[in-house]
Amino acid sequence: MAGNKGKPSGIIIGIDASRNRSGGAKAHLIGILSEGDPLKYGVIEVHVWSYISLLDSLPDKPWLIKHNPSQLEGSVYKQLWWQRFYLKKELKKAGCKIVLNTDAGTVGTFQPSVTMSRDMLSYEPGEIERFGFSKTRLRLILLRFIQNRSLRLASGAIFLTRHAANVIQKSCGYLPHITFIPHGVGKNFKIAKPSDSWSTRGERPINCLYISPVWLIKHQWVVVRAMDILRKQGHNIRLTLIGAGGGRPQYILNKQLAKSDPQGAFVFQEGFIPHTKLPNELSKADIFIFASSCENMPNSLVEAMAVGLPIACSNRGPMPEILEDGGVYFNPEDDKSIADAVRRIITDAVLRVHISEKAKKLSEKYSWSRCSNETFNFIVSTLGRI
Repeated sequence: MAGNKGKPSGIIIGIDASRNRSGGAKAHLIGILSEGDPLKYGVIEVHVWSYISLLDSLPDKPWLIKHNPSQLEGSVYKQLWWQRFYLKKELKKAGCKIVLNTDAGTVGTFQPSVTMSRDMLSYEPGEIERFGFSKTRLRLILLRFIQNRSLRLASGAIFLTRHAANVIQKSCGYLPHITFIPHGVGKNFKIAKPSDSWSTRGERPINCLYISPVWLIKHQWVVVRAMDILRKQGHNIRLTLIGAGGGRPQYILNKQLAKSDPQGAFVFQEGFIPHTKLPNELSKADIFIFASSCENMPNSLVEAMAVGLPIACSNRGPMPEILEDGGVYFNPEDDKSIADAVRRIITDAVLRVHISEKAKKLSEKYSWSRCSNETFNFIVSTLGRI
């Protein structure tokens, strides 16, 4: 079958979102199904398999059919069992011609497929060693093996950044049919505006914000040390950390807080905040700090760019690819480097305005409609190649 432009028509696509548990994975699925139009690519139905709370967040479209197998409400082992032994049957029963695997960690066997790569921790040089000889490290090594296999078996692969594609293909090998489709950013971030606080700040503290779960690759404790340096230099500065924490990373952060800010005078950890409330939190900040050393697609960074905040950013991974010259970079494992970057933003008003405006402009290319259209176009073109 062929459409008007030589593309297949009457296509039924399946989407395996059975293990989309992270905030970025959920936002991606909601975004591409809410703002895209697969019908213009010859698609007549899109079937999605996932757990009920995510399915309830998806839009109701005449072409969208939602599936909720009971196993997807169970443990991760039940999810994996369903994905390995039942998904292929359900895709065939629904008449799907191709499946989009929304994570390269899939153990599904349906072909043809397009597989998205989301995880970098198994690949980024030096990062896995942070976990020592632990269950987490063994899990990451196993995950890398599974991801490499699913990417090699796929008819097409989607990478979120060129950095990710370059690093991952050094492990899985050259993939002949790939594309680069970064995530979008919600309109609620694009319409949010930072407060006009720099000209009227007076004696009010400079509010720095870092949004990220507390994890070994996120380096919140190093940011705390940097804030301590700046305060000792006379800068009236405070830091808000938004993101859940636990285990060893939270222990390291608590230990640093007890040393740098025992009275809780300038560092405040808010824990988890719903994604819908983040635009308001960003609007209250003066400076956004992003200190991760390992990312595939730094969603919270793009969201801060969309709001138009001046950004001090890690120089690792894909961050320079995303932020370009719209921020001041630092070594995320060096407190003095972080302090120097933030100090430049505080003391140089011309630089501060420039990077804010540049980051805002760069964020305009990250939309869910673009992401959705490019994704469905790639899926259909992949099917047409087979």
